[in-house]
Amino acid sequence: MLACIVLTLPLEFAFGARVWRRPRRLAIATLPALVAFVAWDMWATHHGTWGFDPKYTLGITLPGGMVIEELLFFTVVPICALLTLESVSNILAGSTPIQQRLQRRR
Repeated sequence: MLACIVLTLPLEFAFGARVWRRPRRLAIATLPALVAFVAWDMWATHHGTWGFDPKYTLGITLPGGMVIEELLFFTVVPICALLTLESVSNILAGSTPIQQRLQRRR
């Protein structure tokens, strides 16, 4: 999860993704999926559909039986996806900070 954040964080600055600079919009975009997936995960864990091998987790279990890694996954991956999506949108629109600087020089 750390690698995902570290590798996509430069998109915020290099391509003007503005994901982290708009926390309200970030929450609106990610919270519905987070709530749905956490509920689904807790239901499936409770009913024995799947479980988590302690050998591959940190050992921190949240209420409902979910391990912390699941919560981090459901939080980090959508944020990384938004950073990527916003960056690609800005590149295609020609509105990245780099592209704007180049246009000013002409």
